[in-house]
Amino acid sequence: MPRLALRGYLELNISAEIDLMDNKPNTISDFYFFKIGPLWNNFKTQHFSFWMICFYLMFEFVRPQSIIPGISAIPWAQLFLMGALVGALVDPSVKHVKSVANLYMVFFSIIITISIYSGFNPTISKSYAMFFYSWAIIYFLAIRIVNTKERLYMFLIIYLFAAGKIALGTSRVWAFRGFSFTNWGLTGPKGFFQNSGELSILMLMLFPLAFYLFQYLKKQVLMWEKWILMAFWICPILTILGASSRGSQVALVVQLIIMFRKSVFKIKPLIGILVLSAALVSLLPEEQKERFRNSGDDKTSQQRLLYWENGWEMIKKYPLSGVGYFNFVPYFNTYYPEDALYGSAELPHNIFIQVGTDAGFPGILFFLLIILYCFFATYRISKKFPPSNIARPIAAGLGMGVVGYVIAGQFVTVAYYPFLWVHLAFIVCLCNVTKSDQVLNKK
Repeated sequence: MPRLALRGYLELNISAEIDLMDNKPNTISDFYFFKIGPLWNNFKTQHFSFWMICFYLMFEFVRPQSIIPGISAIPWAQLFLMGALVGALVDPSVKHVKSVANLYMVFFSIIITISIYSGFNPTISKSYAMFFYSWAIIYFLAIRIVNTKERLYMFLIIYLFAAGKIALGTSRVWAFRGFSFTNWGLTGPKGFFQNSGELSILMLMLFPLAFYLFQYLKKQVLMWEKWILMAFWICPILTILGASSRGSQVALVVQLIIMFRKSVFKIKPLIGILVLSAALVSLLPEEQKERFRNSGDDKTSQQRLLYWENGWEMIKKYPLSGVGYFNFVPYFNTYYPEDALYGSAELPHNIFIQVGTDAGFPGILFFLLIILYCFFATYRISKKFPPSNIARPIAAGLGMGVVGYVIAGQFVTVAYYPFLWVHLAFIVCLCNVTKSDQVLNKK
């Protein structure tokens, strides 16, 4: 595009956004996809509680405190979370939200509490208590504060950009090293997504959400917005391939099969699927393909099988409360030292074994009920609304993200990471907004 034409194009769009800032948008579609003017105009009218929980989400995911050393000494995420808690107490719009998921969360929290005090080593359990409790607090705050269609969309956009920024950065790193293999894969910002396995799961949560939003909005948004949405679902795929996490790569394949299951009977989509599949296989480093061929025989696989086998024995031995919250490692080192192939045990590398050894079969039951709620709730919303309503692609993206989490979670220990709990909050918020007839495309 010639320079003068580009300048005129930008001036026209900036002027349009400034005009929109002077008038509060009447419909949620005025935000699509990333209309800065309407979004900011609406954001600044929201209550303090919503500002705080949005800043919390940004600092927890983007983690500017890790990028800028000068501000790292301040516990930003905790301060914003405390601000959201205080704000919720005085926000007149905050009300009780009815959902069966609340009941599951309460019972799961009670079971975790019992396991903390009745386990093999309660001291260790207590030191990790906030790993779960913090997500319970965030969940109940989010579903009460994010209680309108405008708040939900803005909260979702912050999540999308926060995770998308990580995807852009990590996929760029992989591309710049020539799409080559390394033992450590790719690493994200310090915190929950630094390890390649956890980073890959974040990408599994982002990919379907961005893809379904792209499919829904691609004919309604400007070209630069379309390119951003495309990057937000293409870059997660690249990051998953480059992160060298076999579990997440298997989960990605399952996601793709489910998402495109109806397209295999149509010629054009089928060709696109075959081209995409060939491209993904060609990008996968040969060393990673070799790791798949050796699955089950290599030392890493053998160690995980021992974790799962002995973990299952722990659950059967202590079916009501497990060996104790975060007590898998000390219990394993005490009673199964010969099965620690690397000298000392790690966490069990499986979300169900993790929860089961932590809190027994009752813990597994309510953990599973929370996951099933995510599936059924998003399925109901997808069926309730027509394709013309944005609630449908949002629900489909959130639900498919949980599918990726569950499959990848069979190989990593992420039961108390943000993945499930953040998506659960989004899903309950979406159910609450749609239940109260605040259909996302209506005035």
